[in-house]
Amino acid sequence: MKHSRSRIIIDGAIAGLLGAGVVALWFLIFDAARGEIFETPVLLAAALLHGSHPEGISAIQLMLEYSVLHFGAFIIAGIVGANLLEAAENEPTLLVSLFVFLGAFDVFFVGVVMFLGPAVMHAVTWWGIIVANLLANATMLYYFLSRHPALARNLLGPWIPIFREGITAGLVGAVIVAAWFLAYDLAMGEAFKTPLLLAEAIFNNSMTAAPDTVAPLVIAYTVIHFLGFIGFGIALAILMAATDREPLVALGVLIVFAIFEVFFFGWVTLVDASLLDQLGWWKIIFANGLALIGMMAYEIRIHRGLWVRLQERWAMLEHEGDEAHTPTPRRERL
Repeated sequence: MKHSRSRIIIDGAIAGLLGAGVVALWFLIFDAARGEIFETPVLLAAALLHGSHPEGISAIQLMLEYSVLHFGAFIIAGIVGANLLEAAENEPTLLVSLFVFLGAFDVFFVGVVMFLGPAVMHAVTWWGIIVANLLANATMLYYFLSRHPALARNLLGPWIPIFREGITAGLVGAVIVAAWFLAYDLAMGEAFKTPLLLAEAIFNNSMTAAPDTVAPLVIAYTVIHFLGFIGFGIALAILMAATDREPLVALGVLIVFAIFEVFFFGWVTLVDASLLDQLGWWKIIFANGLALIGMMAYEIRIHRGLWVRLQERWAMLEHEGDEAHTPTPRRERL
């Protein structure tokens, strides 16, 4: 189904505005968590438009100037992306070009920040940019595909329910872990201690959060927490979809979970080696174990009969093994 050019442009522009708004909101939370509200747009506007040390220019003017550049760039990116997505309806191979374009746009932004110097890069941080762009790309794609459901079905087909299933599973796991640590922290009389410890270590390597930064720190870490579990949930959903063809693939869930655990422990140690002692490694393993049980319960509810298929496949392998060890009778000579 071909859509009018004007509708594609308008939808692309709106998607760009939504993406820009998500990035702006993320960096608002990001800056507030470090106690430096509006630092990112002011710093970028100063470096891009006025040199490192602008004189006689207010922070409000710098914010407005950067907002014009920021929203304008995302509107252009949204329109280009919308046209690539529309073209991919007739030529599915062009869908790759859309992801290449979005990736190039993200790399371009990181490159600009790096070009502005180490001071700007240190303030904005590479991972902050990646989180912002992931949120923006997901928002833009979701808006455009929701506006063109037929296009979404043609391009993504069976992947749509898999991604929906993975996102839901990830949300289930994230909520379970958050609820576990909230309950534990409340029982110890230290509400939000766990997300505060992790967020403080991530954002400024300090363990003393100011009262006015507590809420932004908790919100910022919650965003990262849910993004991580959604990624794990999507990987889990892809594996579970494969079990419809080969039930033994379900055993790969344990491998993915182990990788997830090792990555988290390694990341926590890299951020601050003392965090594991403060958080308690057993609490982390227990929380993630609960999350895995909850996510698998949801997945098994979706993939009914998995346990039966797994038992049948295992019995088949045992039967094949018994046949392989059965000696072949020799033929008698005539």
